[in-house]
Amino acid sequence: MTTSDAETPVSDEPETRAAALSVRGLWKIFGPRADRIIGTPDADLSRAELKEKTGCVVGVKDVSFEVAPGEVFVVMGLSGSGKSTLVRCLTRLIEPTAGQVDIGGMDVTAAHPAGLRAMRRNQVSMVFQHFGLLPHRQVIDNIAYGLEIRGVPKKVRRQQAAEIVDLVGLTGYGSSYPDQLSGGMQQRVGLGRALAGDPAMMLFDEPFSALDPLIRRDMQNEVIRLQEELRKTMVFITHDLSEALKLGDRILIMRDGEVVQIGTPDEVVGAPADDYVRDFTSDVPRSHVLTLKWVMRDPRPDDSSEGPVMTSDTIVRAAAQAALASDHPVRVIDDGKLVGIVDDDAILRVVVAEESA
Repeated sequence: MTTSDAETPVSDEPETRAAALSVRGLWKIFGPRADRIIGTPDADLSRAELKEKTGCVVGVKDVSFEVAPGEVFVVMGLSGSGKSTLVRCLTRLIEPTAGQVDIGGMDVTAAHPAGLRAMRRNQVSMVFQHFGLLPHRQVIDNIAYGLEIRGVPKKVRRQQAAEIVDLVGLTGYGSSYPDQLSGGMQQRVGLGRALAGDPAMMLFDEPFSALDPLIRRDMQNEVIRLQEELRKTMVFITHDLSEALKLGDRILIMRDGEVVQIGTPDEVVGAPADDYVRDFTSDVPRSHVLTLKWVMRDPRPDDSSEGPVMTSDTIVRAAAQAALASDHPVRVIDDGKLVGIVDDDAILRVVVAEESA
């Protein structure tokens, strides 16, 4: 059986690294006596059926996943899928109905108010769609605001904020006020404010949804750049599949409060869990997402020992030019072992199919 024919197992957990965030059996039900629903037959009803029977609405339904340190974990779904409710439950901005959330070894769901405040100030920062900047404060003081709340002396927090101003691409704008900045620059201030406290984890709730497409693309690139430099653990909420595929190491897709699929971008596109995910990904340029593991075949004894050498996680589009220019197939080698062969026709099937679509 070739790799492209095989069913690829999709894990909801990183394989080896200890989790920075662990979510287990998380529920959020809005309505009267919501806690009495879990564990009863009513919990198995669809969202519409439950609302009709009890008046309660399921925001998050029995969600479990883990996020590794330094991972960008994207949660996506259509409006009303429960993704924003989920991210707010992680820090108890919305109180979960049931389940457990563990951040950096702290059981958030069992934490007392003082512990929650300390966690929100020191371990986790959030970036929202609406910037929430203080209009009467300069950029540098907006960025330093979280440090001020912590009680950091003014001279120290301004020094730290000045470094963040440069880090997020606002050099020269430290003394400007929010109304003097474009939308994209204001969001950079929001990003800088979240970074100023050096949090271990950052939560993004559709932060770029209100931005123009070009500015949105710039901000996505900014997140990628910052992640390469800082290696923060990030949970990123979006309804935009292209944004999810661009930013995410792994993607969780939600529908009606439930998890539909968790996987890497190429797993979500190459092996959609159901028709819902398949429809979501139908317009994605597959050669920009799929890796060689999806198009390679098993090696044969008569295969040439010559030709380009690539790894199985090489994107098809990135491999296409070298593969098609060679007189020999691509040899796919992982950890010093030949694991597959990619012939020209395998590359062309992906590239030509999307160009003729």
